[in-house]
Amino acid sequence: MHRRVFLTSLLGASAAVAGLSGCADGEATAATRGAATKPLARKVPAGTSLKIASYQNVQQLQFRLAKLAPLPFTVSSWANIGAGPDVINAFRAHSLDVADNAGIPPIQAHYQGFDAKIVAIGITRRPNYLFATKPGSDVRTVADFRGKRLAFSQGQAQGVVLLRALKRAGLSYDDVKLVPLTSNQFLTALQSGQVDIAPLANNQAPAYLKQYGGEGARAIRTDVVDLLNLLWAPQSVLNDPAKAAAIAAYIPEWAKGQVWQYEHPDVWNEEFFVKTQNLSLDQAKSITALANKPLFPPSWDEAVKWEQETADLLAEGGFVKKFDVSSLFDHRFESIAAKAVPEEYRR
Repeated sequence: MHRRVFLTSLLGASAAVAGLSGCADGEATAATRGAATKPLARKVPAGTSLKIASYQNVQQLQFRLAKLAPLPFTVSSWANIGAGPDVINAFRAHSLDVADNAGIPPIQAHYQGFDAKIVAIGITRRPNYLFATKPGSDVRTVADFRGKRLAFSQGQAQGVVLLRALKRAGLSYDDVKLVPLTSNQFLTALQSGQVDIAPLANNQAPAYLKQYGGEGARAIRTDVVDLLNLLWAPQSVLNDPAKAAAIAAYIPEWAKGQVWQYEHPDVWNEEFFVKTQNLSLDQAKSITALANKPLFPPSWDEAVKWEQETADLLAEGGFVKKFDVSSLFDHRFESIAAKAVPEEYRR
């Protein structure tokens, strides 16, 4: 029963509106879906533009520092958007054409009735998140989460990391109290004691622990990973052959930018973490020490399997309805990222 209440409090009236508009989206794309099944154009038509998500301006900084080739289309806007729910809203508002997210936002979009497709896949082998406790907490392991208030965002990577960690520890949803929040509310919720535990990105944790570690806040690390780092786009955008060609041209540079960042940690520490995130160099180094080697699989088989497991996990909790996730992937783009990087990054 509490999961239905949880869903109502999390999604509220906006979800009902999203479901209705999602039907309209589906009807609109059904009439033009044939355009999205044709081979991708080899050349981007003149005058094509894309609105691209670049959370904390990471993409522009990667492109500038790596001195990548100019894109063969116009970027009409770089949107400082990262959280899955925000991306979905921007897709719906037609203010965004392509975004970088983890595996769970496309599942959430499908649940809301919004038609979008995954167009590029990166694989993450090491954890990008840890669990942080509120100050003064006695929690030391995931097993100690029983009966605690956990910050949970159903539509973001942090949500699936939490669910997988609970399952691995043998805890059910009824053993904990899930508090519906978005990831940008997690730090405040921890500081105020609204929640006992929240999943934080590796690059968020150092500053929080530096400030509250002396008051008993601690980090709990696990080996739970969120496997997928992906690009995705609304079906309505992919139905436009010119925009689809532009996305195909963007994917190689997206992949090359990540490789450059991984291969130049000292430059990235200084230019991104120190200059734009106001972290110390030591904090920056502690983050990059945990960085994942970017991997771009020529085949999406593992990604599809992982996405299905994630969707099934959400369905088990009553958060979404069970469905076949193969509908989320546009395989016309499958090998593009892998072909753009050296062999050691293709797996």
